Amino acid sequence: MPVALSLCLVLGGCATHTSPHTFNQSEVGRRQTVEMGTVYAVREVMIQNDARGVARITGAVLGGIAGSTIGGGNRANAAGAVAGAAAGGAVGGAAAGRTRPGIEITVDLDSGLTVAVAQDGNIDQFRVGDRVRVASSGGTTRVTR
Repeated sequence: MPVALSLCLVLGGCATHTSPHTFNQSEVGRRQTVEMGTVYAVREVMIQNDARGVARITGAVLGGIAGSTIGGGNRANAAGAVAGAAAGGAVGGAAAGRTRPGIEITVDLDSGLTVAVAQDGNIDQFRVGDRVRVASSGGTTRVTR
């Protein structure tokens, strides 16, 4: 059970926040470029966690450590480590592959450019014609009212 809890905490720590209201610690205090625009279109999308490799490796390492404590001899420990690594990798990969609903907002910026931003949210949060802010910082862009 402690290994499962550790795996959940580690995998949860790898999550990237795409909500317009949630910021990662590394984003706090970072300058953002803000542009104003008008919503052109909104559609529902599915957001999939893209940290599969990290989650699978983390699961395998934690599973291998937990599995190596099974048994009383070197062979039993080695077999447990291999089985634990395989199981942990599978669990980590499955956890990372989960999807959640989100939205893609297409915005006609006042500058003349058109951008599309996918983020957490539901279809009722924005309507065609809404005036919005598009804030960008590094690789993260958010649309807010």
